[in-house]
Amino acid sequence: MTEPTESAPSSAARRSGSAGGVKIFEATEIVKAFGGIKAVNGATMDVEQGSITALIGPNGAGKTTFFNLITGFYRPDSGQAVFDGREVQGQPPYTIARLGMVRTFQITKALTAMPVIDNMLLAAPNQPGERLRNIVFRPFGWRARERDVHEQAMELLDVFNLARLADEYAGTLSGGQRKLLELARALMAQPRFLLLDEPMAGINPTLGKRLLDHMQRLRTEDGVTFLFIEHDMEVVMNHSDRVIVMAEGKVIADGEPHEIRSDQAVIDAYLGGGGGESEDGAGS
Repeated sequence: MTEPTESAPSSAARRSGSAGGVKIFEATEIVKAFGGIKAVNGATMDVEQGSITALIGPNGAGKTTFFNLITGFYRPDSGQAVFDGREVQGQPPYTIARLGMVRTFQITKALTAMPVIDNMLLAAPNQPGERLRNIVFRPFGWRARERDVHEQAMELLDVFNLARLADEYAGTLSGGQRKLLELARALMAQPRFLLLDEPMAGINPTLGKRLLDHMQRLRTEDGVTFLFIEHDMEVVMNHSDRVIVMAEGKVIADGEPHEIRSDQAVIDAYLGGGGGESEDGAGS
C-alpha cells in the first residue's frame, strides 16, 4: 500500500481533533521503532471524555503497540501522551492505572494459579487491609471495605456470567472466559478511561452483547470513556461514537462511523493489504 502523504490526508483525517468535546486523552506524534521498523510512526489522536471510540486498521497497523506505548508497557522513542492533563508517556503501568487509565490485553493476563475471585480482588483500589497498621488499629474498617470489594467483584462476575466460577482457578477457564475475566478485573480498578484490545475476540455473541450493553451503561451512568481496538466491523460501526483508523503506524482517518465507512484512504488501507509487519507478535 502506498503510504498516505502528509500533504493529502483524507477528509476524515483532517477533522482529527476538531470536535468540540472535552479531551480526556491526547497523543501527539508518538513514534516507536523496533530495529529498523517503525511500528508506530507519528501517531496523533485524541479521545473525548465520555465517548466510545473505536481504533481500527489492518494487521500490523500499530494499534496494539500504540496501546503498549501510552499505558507504560513500552517507552516511546518520541512524542507525547497526555491523560486528563498529565503527561503519561514513559510512566510505569501501575502509575498510569492509578490515575484511572486502565487497559486489557489482546492475549489475556489472568493469574492462572489463583481463583477467579482472587483475580478480581487484587484489582480493587484503596484496600486498607493491605497495610499492617490498618489491620492492627482499624480492624473493622478494613473488614468492611473487604466485604464491599467482594460484593462488587461478584456483581461484575455475574454481569459476565462468571459468578458460578468464582472459586475455580483462572487457569481452568476457557479462552473466552479468561477474556471476560480480564474485562471484569479491569472494571474492578474503577477506571475513568478504559482501553480494550479486541474485547470481542473469542467471546460468544450473547456475552458480547452483554459486554457492549455494560459499556454503554458505564458511559451513561459513570462517565467512563472507552477506546477499543476491534476487527468486527459490525461492532465498530454500530457501537462507537467515533472511529480512528491506523495504517503503517500512523492515523490515516478519523470521523464518525458513517464517514469512515466510505473514506477512500480507509478502503485503500484494507484492500491494498497495508500493514505487513507484525506487532511484536501481537498481529494487530
